Amino acid sequence: MSFKVIRVSDENEMKAIYKLRYKVYCEEWGFEEPEKYHDRQETDEFDKNAVHFAAIDDSGKTVGTVRLILFSTDGFPIEKYCDIDSSGEKVRGEDTAEISRLIISRTYRKRTEDKFIYGPDEERRIIGGYNHSGNNDQRRTDDRYGNGSLSNGRLRNEMEAEKRNRHELVTALYKAVYHESKRRQLTHWYAVMTKGLVILLNRYGIRFQAIGDPVDYHGIRTPYLGEINKIEQEVSDEKPETYKELTEGL
Repeated sequence: MSFKVIRVSDENEMKAIYKLRYKVYCEEWGFEEPEKYHDRQETDEFDKNAVHFAAIDDSGKTVGTVRLILFSTDGFPIEKYCDIDSSGEKVRGEDTAEISRLIISRTYRKRTEDKFIYGPDEERRIIGGYNHSGNNDQRRTDDRYGNGSLSNGRLRNEMEAEKRNRHELVTALYKAVYHESKRRQLTHWYAVMTKGLVILLNRYGIRFQAIGDPVDYHGIRTPYLGEINKIEQEVSDEKPETYKELTEGL
């Protein structure tokens, strides 16, 4: 299955993003209360100040999204939900944006890899005491690798192919954020991420620095700051093929 990443530009595309966010954040993981969103579209006060990106598959379905929240008088989610250690670091302004709401459709996710974005099972906390009725402890009905019907060799090959697809989706969304950031001459990124996502990005030479203690916010998350020029240099030095792909089209 292939996909393309676009910068969202119309109302229908935005609705598709909000619906995917609702499905994942409200129905699948219970990070937000479904009752808050009567139209089944998960939104918040930071959306109006953000640039939104969507990954679209061959059938035209939105299978992934991320947003880049720009500086405004509303501030950033990281400032609202985290206690940032700003010692030795200037107050961030228009040169900074926050990478937020990285969402991947279940189509591209398997239980064994949810930890990269949403954290290990024991760290998937529920905010506000809300107790959702999801069945995440059960095997997914769309996980065809759990039934032993494929030969070991074919099984390994298909699992590796799908793993690459899922990782490529994450990195493609980050590439879109990177290109937008370069066009806007941004210098820094904020992000609130799971340990698993940080490890995944590290594999591609994309490194952020922790700037605070972990918090219970849509699961256990840690606030990070990334210096874009430094990330570019490290990716170029350590992962030249990744750097070539990342900068292609700039």
